[in-house]
Amino acid sequence: MTIAEAREKCKTLARKVTKDALIVAILLFASSASFGLGYLAGRGAGQGQGSGTVPGALSIASSSAEAPFVASAGGTKYYPRACAAASRIAEANRVWFASAADAEAAGYAKAVHCTGF
Repeated sequence: MTIAEAREKCKTLARKVTKDALIVAILLFASSASFGLGYLAGRGAGQGQGSGTVPGALSIASSSAEAPFVASAGGTKYYPRACAAASRIAEANRVWFASAADAEAAGYAKAVHCTGF
């Protein structure tokens, strides 16, 4: 196939495809590409930002049995152990505190809807 023949095939194809269909195809491609790039950028956003420990937190493996307060590693509130909201925190995300003062020193605020403080 020569360049002239390829050019004629492209022109024939371009006549068959309307401009509206071409615009829609370009928009779909651009939106899919931007979503994919945003997703990939967001996946690595939380990596490499520190040691993953919270200052003042107790060791989950050794002291979680007696720790009276718990918070989510990615959250902003701390809860007493008996609070229903505390039971909804995933085990891997739980951060335990010996006292309310330790939780507040680590940057967490008291959950107002739980009793037991």
